[in-house]
Amino acid sequence: MHAIRLYTFGPAENLTYEEAEDPLPGPGQVRIAVEAAGVHLLDTALREGMQGPLPEPPALPSIPGREVAGVIESLGDGVAALWLGKRVVAHLGFAPGGYAELAVTDVDRVHEIPERLDFAQAVAMIGTGRTTMGILQFTELGPDSVAVIPAAAGGIGTLLVQYARGAGATVIGLAGGPEKTARVQANGADLAVDYKDPAWPDKVRAFLGGRAATVVFDGVGGDVARAAVDLLGPGGQHLVFGWSGEGLQDGAAYVVEGVTEQVLGPVMMRKAGGPNPVRTLELRALAEAAEGRLTPAVQRFPLAEAAAAHRALETRGTTGKVVLEP
Repeated sequence: MHAIRLYTFGPAENLTYEEAEDPLPGPGQVRIAVEAAGVHLLDTALREGMQGPLPEPPALPSIPGREVAGVIESLGDGVAALWLGKRVVAHLGFAPGGYAELAVTDVDRVHEIPERLDFAQAVAMIGTGRTTMGILQFTELGPDSVAVIPAAAGGIGTLLVQYARGAGATVIGLAGGPEKTARVQANGADLAVDYKDPAWPDKVRAFLGGRAATVVFDGVGGDVARAAVDLLGPGGQHLVFGWSGEGLQDGAAYVVEGVTEQVLGPVMMRKAGGPNPVRTLELRALAEAAEGRLTPAVQRFPLAEAAAAHRALETRGTTGKVVLEP
């Protein structure tokens, strides 16, 4: 098979496209002929060998990637024959191996892909969609809600815009540059504004006509988040789930009187509950997509161009979920 291998921590150029040995499924495992592999911002941090609030960097050499979709083409001992040939999607956990033409995982991790989804969309929902479902546990959206969504052209932002609109909320989507703001508008936002324009908060206030925002879905941090939080009224919520605008390890605590701030992370899993909360959220995400309520945005790169995909993600030059296709 062909795969992306990392021999040395560092820049995206360290990702090498080469031939590798085919992995073998062990007991209780399946081997998937990969049609799409998800790329996450966390992958770029692990590639650099970053420490901190992250999993341990992988042992090198390593094949990165933790989200795959494809067709099961080989079974390990103890796996029912009915799985052979199934279209499936799986999150590999923190075991690497996704950036490849073949990937192995436990059969308990896989989900059948709903008919209406292609492989890349399924990858988006198993990772980005799962996180979106986790975030949405912490707020109730309805016709009286005003949701401000920074990074609204991103993978999570795209889904949050769709969900909020479906709930009847007023949706303010923020994105960088005219191309991304046009995408946000087309995705259903009531107002899409360019956060690179220093006057964007005034444009939002003018549009709202005296109404205050009720919730900010913050995956960005930094000055954009600070200005967004200032739009909240008493009783508003600031839900923090990332810091892409400030770096993964920088905080985003902006104390505003009357506003509740929650920094989400492991608490999303605890709230989902059940014996396998990760799988609970994955199933919710796939169900939303299967019913047509959520449609993920996907940006596709050939597997051989994984380095270009990493660079684009790190420079915020992507829209939607980044996916590699062998």
